[in-house]
Amino acid sequence: MSQNPKHIAVLTSGGDSPGMNAAIRAVVRSCAYHEVKCTGIYRGFEGLIEKDFEVLNARSVKNIINKGGTFLKSTRSEKFRTDEGRALAYKNLKEENIDALVVIGGNGSFKGAEIISDEHGIAVIGIPATIDNDVNGTDFSIGYDTALNTVIEAIDKIRDTANSHNRLFLVEVMGRDAGDIALNAGIGAGAEEILIPEENLGVDRLLTSLKHSRASGKTSSIIVVSESEKIGKNIFELAEYLKEHLKAYEIRLTILGHIQRGGAPSCYDRVLASRLGIKAVETLLLDKKSNVIVGITHRKLTTIPFQKAASTPRKLDKDLLRVADITSI
Repeated sequence: MSQNPKHIAVLTSGGDSPGMNAAIRAVVRSCAYHEVKCTGIYRGFEGLIEKDFEVLNARSVKNIINKGGTFLKSTRSEKFRTDEGRALAYKNLKEENIDALVVIGGNGSFKGAEIISDEHGIAVIGIPATIDNDVNGTDFSIGYDTALNTVIEAIDKIRDTANSHNRLFLVEVMGRDAGDIALNAGIGAGAEEILIPEENLGVDRLLTSLKHSRASGKTSSIIVVSESEKIGKNIFELAEYLKEHLKAYEIRLTILGHIQRGGAPSCYDRVLASRLGIKAVETLLLDKKSNVIVGITHRKLTTIPFQKAASTPRKLDKDLLRVADITSI
């Protein structure tokens, strides 16, 4: 990047996550601090194609740091997947003299950002915001901490009724192809078993473990299941199988669903979003770098190229698997 951008646009894309508003706020106010014009793009890449733009200033983003979701809205765009759609998006940016684009989202959003940058030369920075916490190059993505605490609160309440009725509860949590939410929530909530896509427990081992737990005196159990775990075709099939083979338990299932995405962001997510939003703008303005995502590794802010972030999946912390095994006996 040869010169400082004078006009930066920001959008949110993909699934919403708590803390996106805090990240938008940080981007807008960082632009104001550095005396750079900032434009908000509504409805993600679809709004980029349809030129749904609004100039934002420091006061435009007041009183949103504590709000979940994204006031800029988010949607998936089929038009943006086409050459014609991306060409129109770039044309709209140039007509408004926008020099750089900050994309707040997950891996799919970053792939789209990388493509339009490669095709048309627009400077792009990615800010990881997804409850799945599956973006390579950052220890944590915005929204993950809030979603995790939402899951913990729900499981704590489920355990009360499980204990009251000697029940086995299957609790399905989000995570797409990553088991971070399930693994950490399972440990934090004291689950007896945790099913994640990265580790194939297998139904026979699951049955053996639950029977052992029953024999050791446990009268109720919680199994946390990542939505992408497929011991059965789905959690309903798994529940039916367990009902057939574990007669001692009443078996119930709960799918937490989209409540994990909602609610006011935690303090950690608000601070992380603020740090990453400022880092994104200053990476463009001060470091004169683009086509990277900003992240946090070992509590330090970092950058990683889009291509590297997308080419290798984020690794699960294997030590947590051992913690789960030991604490669940």
